[in-house]
Amino acid sequence: MPVKNIKEQKDFLRSKYKKLRENYPKDKKAELDAELSEKFLSTDLYRDCAVLFVYVSSEIEFDTSRIIRRALEDGKKLAVPKCRNKSGEMDFYYINSTDELEKGTFGILEPPPDKCERAADYSQGVCFVPGLCFDLSGYRIGFGKGYYDRFLQDFKGTAVGICYSRCVEKKIPGGFFDKPVDILMTERYTNYT
Repeated sequence: MPVKNIKEQKDFLRSKYKKLRENYPKDKKAELDAELSEKFLSTDLYRDCAVLFVYVSSEIEFDTSRIIRRALEDGKKLAVPKCRNKSGEMDFYYINSTDELEKGTFGILEPPPDKCERAADYSQGVCFVPGLCFDLSGYRIGFGKGYYDRFLQDFKGTAVGICYSRCVEKKIPGGFFDKPVDILMTERYTNYT
């Protein structure tokens, strides 16, 4: 049997989990999102974090809206990403309200750089890393643009992947620049990688 290259394997997994997520019943997804949000919000990791770096989710991703709202209510320092361009570079900006966000790259809500302060210190905090699927070592398949793999090269805090257990593979093929998350949290278990 011929060996597939890493790109082909990743493309296959990306397509598989994108379809699975698009076809999952919305009510079941909402239940899982609520359960996973509460699971994270009840951790010492959340309680003790100085800065929370959180992506604004698309429809098929783990819904981060509860965590964003709660972090704002709790007075956490909250930063969300803004894509600089379509070639994989992004920065995080602090927000005080979701009302500050506007539609940006790929149709995702982003902070406007002229109205929000850019985060300059990535030496601490907790960063949510999106993924269509993860493996037990914390590697992931994202949407294929490499934004988070580039960002995580310089991030010194704790990277967290929150994922549905049905979207976890035993092992995902990895490339040289792929960076695993430190913690993978599902509705069934939390894995410290």
